[in-house]
Amino acid sequence: MNINELYDPEFRKLIKSKKITAIIPVGSIEQHGAHLPISTDSDIVTEIASRLAKKCGFIVFPTISYGVSFEHEPLFNTSLKEDNLKKILEDIIFSLEKNHIKKIFILNGHHGNLETLKRLSGVCKPGLIETLSYWHFMKHEFDHAGFVETSLMLAISNKVKMKKAKKGLITKGLSEDEVKRIGKLSVKPGGFPKVAKNGVWGDPTGATKKDGQRFLAEIVRNLAKECQT
Repeated sequence: MNINELYDPEFRKLIKSKKITAIIPVGSIEQHGAHLPISTDSDIVTEIASRLAKKCGFIVFPTISYGVSFEHEPLFNTSLKEDNLKKILEDIIFSLEKNHIKKIFILNGHHGNLETLKRLSGVCKPGLIETLSYWHFMKHEFDHAGFVETSLMLAISNKVKMKKAKKGLITKGLSEDEVKRIGKLSVKPGGFPKVAKNGVWGDPTGATKKDGQRFLAEIVRNLAKECQT
């Protein structure tokens, strides 16, 4: 269920009658090559959160669409500092706890948010929150504006410009040490364009809507198992 479908008296009554689980999606506003919208991370995590909420009977709250994306400079990004994102989430979590929400899943849609989200567990009541990054719940190797993200966007949006899709950084054939070196560089401020000049990690040219639908089903199914246990 989405929070915009609820009204105060009914929601308070619902909270009193059962233990409510909330989902807070967190995305980013950043470049995704020439073929995907800047809102891609937020669009995907919002869709996954909505499907997960329907499957599990959770309440999904509005997406925090801004994340920590300084690694994409000088390509476009609109970023929050880590401490600011942490403070926003803390305020929301404490408010939900005051309103007697017993469990909160923070569903992450952007790799650059990981370090900030790790720091949340030390300031919240034990067991209140759990942070989940959706790409950990699929078997296929993840990417940035590559095959996976492009397929996911084809499944949920009509904004993909496949004619502009171009192959980006491909790590297949590189040594393990080189992949690690590239990975470490890519997450530093301004590091991503140094390893993926066109803003793409992977090859989006073979992406399909059918693959995106398959990925979505796999992610939601595995997330639901995790959340319900």
